[in-house]
Amino acid sequence: MQHAPARELLHFIKNSPTCYHVTENIRQKLLANGYTELSERERWEVAPGGKYFVRRNGSSTIAFRVPKTLNGGFTMAAAHSDSPAFRLKEHPDRRSAHYVQLSTEKYGGMLMSTWFDRPLSVAGRVFVRANGEIVEKLVSVDRDLLVIPNVAIHMNRTANDGMKYLANIDTLPLLGGKDSGGILPIVAKAADVAENDILGSDLFLYCRGEGTLLGENEEYILSPKLDDLECACGCLEGFLAAKESGNIAVCCIFDNEEVGSSTKQGAGSTFLRDTLRRIALCLGKDEQELQMMLARSFLVSADNAHAQHPNHGEYADPDNCPYMNEGVVIKFNANQRYATDGRSCAVFRAVCENAGVPTQVMSNRSDLAGGSTLGSISDTLVPVSTVDIGLPQLAMHSSWETAGVQDYEFLIRAMTEYFGSAL
Repeated sequence: MQHAPARELLHFIKNSPTCYHVTENIRQKLLANGYTELSERERWEVAPGGKYFVRRNGSSTIAFRVPKTLNGGFTMAAAHSDSPAFRLKEHPDRRSAHYVQLSTEKYGGMLMSTWFDRPLSVAGRVFVRANGEIVEKLVSVDRDLLVIPNVAIHMNRTANDGMKYLANIDTLPLLGGKDSGGILPIVAKAADVAENDILGSDLFLYCRGEGTLLGENEEYILSPKLDDLECACGCLEGFLAAKESGNIAVCCIFDNEEVGSSTKQGAGSTFLRDTLRRIALCLGKDEQELQMMLARSFLVSADNAHAQHPNHGEYADPDNCPYMNEGVVIKFNANQRYATDGRSCAVFRAVCENAGVPTQVMSNRSDLAGGSTLGSISDTLVPVSTVDIGLPQLAMHSSWETAGVQDYEFLIRAMTEYFGSAL
């Protein structure tokens, strides 16, 4: 099938409407590839040649593979499972004389206008009573359920001159008429549970429909959540395909990057540090040996990058900007929003050269502040040599984003080479 990796990515994204579904789909993929799930609540048994993974909060995953002969440190990659969205409030139904809407709040920095006038639905997780315990269940209302309607141009003649959207007014989705029973019965039915048994929930809006390939030669991907499921899936595919290197291969998919990573399951948490320490202890290493392993380790922080916009090239640095389908991006920032330095750049460039993968660079225009990502945040607790990379895309944080088909294939090849390298 032409562009098979990109089509598989689109299918994964369609089936992953929230970070909880992302994590469960990654779990199923790891299990199918012979990985054993560990629990932070239980004692671990980790052996040379073993393949394992651990989850935290149902929204972050760390998978690792121990070589038969360990003679190095950790070869790591990190991406994130979350994307900007609207989260439902605890009491979401907002009733008026004629309509029922849902009360939401923004999660992450989004382009709000892109959520208007398109079919939406609700997904996430619920916590329910079951046999005297509280059990987590994933839920996705798999139908076109909601819409956030625009105000007609006749009533807002200046709409095309720019809009300031108020999240407590303009972005409330319409659920139904005055006789609507509200969202909870719909969620309960989709989860196959009794409404009264739902004790808690984490529910988000998501865009309906599957992404597509477009362009004259189907060279572009149009889909929700390319930031950062494109990197998450590309890193995971490379991790699973790589040969043994003598290092412990580690693939991390963290939650909450879009809101700063400072949560128990984010890149700013102890999750990675705790996991690496437990691996070392299981292999009979002491604290000093763990520090020696970290000094021999490397991290690829993978989060998408801004491609030069075809209509607005003025927002990019003309000499340090990437283009779609021209290679994996190495990201630089003098203020350490990205962790790349000369050494880590050189190491990753060499990996890509060995894989036959082209690289590009990105630095923000010097008077424009860029976003931060996982590398510098995780380095505060796990200090290792780190490179920040990404794939070039347009309309980052839109509800639908555009990226290059070839770049995704480049990333898989690069990460396969990376995880199989002794560095």
